[in-house]
Amino acid sequence: MQSGLSIPKSLGYLIIMAPRSFFCMRSNFLFGSRCWMTQFSTEVFLKSISFRLFSVKCGNADSESSENEELLNNLLTMGVDVDKAKKRQPGVFNRMGTKEQDLKMFLLSKGASKEVVASIISRYPRAITRTPESLSERWDLWRRIMTSDLEIINILERSPEAFFRSSNNRNLENNIKFLYSVGLTHKCLCRLLTNAPRTFSNSLDLNKQMIKFLQEVCLSLNHNKPRDFIGKIIFKNPFILIQSTKRVKTNIEFLQSTFNLNNEKLLVLLCGPGAKILDLSNDYVNRNYTNIKEKLFSLGCTEEEVHKFILSYPDVIFLGEKKFNDKIDYLIEEKFSISQIIENPRILDSSISTLKSRIKELVNAGYNFSTSNITLLSWSQKRYKAKLKKLNIE
Repeated sequence: MQSGLSIPKSLGYLIIMAPRSFFCMRSNFLFGSRCWMTQFSTEVFLKSISFRLFSVKCGNADSESSENEELLNNLLTMGVDVDKAKKRQPGVFNRMGTKEQDLKMFLLSKGASKEVVASIISRYPRAITRTPESLSERWDLWRRIMTSDLEIINILERSPEAFFRSSNNRNLENNIKFLYSVGLTHKCLCRLLTNAPRTFSNSLDLNKQMIKFLQEVCLSLNHNKPRDFIGKIIFKNPFILIQSTKRVKTNIEFLQSTFNLNNEKLLVLLCGPGAKILDLSNDYVNRNYTNIKEKLFSLGCTEEEVHKFILSYPDVIFLGEKKFNDKIDYLIEEKFSISQIIENPRILDSSISTLKSRIKELVNAGYNFSTSNITLLSWSQKRYKAKLKKLNIE
């Protein structure tokens, strides 16, 4: 140019990035608006950066969309119920680098069927985020307790969360070592893993806290074999380790004070049928106990009879107010005496429909409930049918 004016480097950059704006800017530059030029060049420069970042972001979004589409296709091919999986853990479908094919091959190698693999992912889709190395290590740890791969597959089929909920294999290993160290048998650990696998996902400190509490309870009852006590109570109630010590403590105090139990009787109850009650909500226990007491009082029972009834079969505490009352009312309508009921509390385990059909069948077969035992109302189906057949023959 004849004017001798030179174009700054930044302006040269802007010519490339924003050619439409250049002429306006050049015109202003020639009029001497250096301040405006600087402001404009900065603005355009930042906009160009924003545009580039936006382009990168869009590219990533497209890539993520592609990944999700590939994941969906893989899962559909495997027979996974994608709608169910999305409802349960939708976040999994936004992740890249999932391991659904690795998971499939791993489980198939352990003896699972394709249907079982699909069911596991449908109900716990987060399983596809676990690496093959982590799965293999966790499987080996479970095999320290379970005797075969098939046993583990059966647990996963019933409750996939049990195996895939945590990927902290060190915590699992430490819990196994600790539970063995406090005297739990291999059989007891099998029961824990089968029924309450979340125990092994607990932090080690949480399990130690409950074990320490149970040891203190044992010693407070003047029992000098805490390992034996802990083994019995956990075997009877494998869910106790996933409850709070506060809940268990409150329920133990309730049992001792309500039924006026000495140490020896409380110990027998806790190591036996009463162990199941310990992980119930305290409010639930109190509410159901109050209802049972009031209902039986209304039918002429004494407090001693009520206590004997509950202590002979503590599972009755699990019955909600309506269920308990409806069953009692039905049996009374069928001319059963309250003394027959409280002497045979297990019959309350049966549903009203089962009670109705069995009573009808037995009466038709000539069975006399007023002079015969009523416990067969609570028998297993196989045992009951055999008895009914015998009665019909006679």
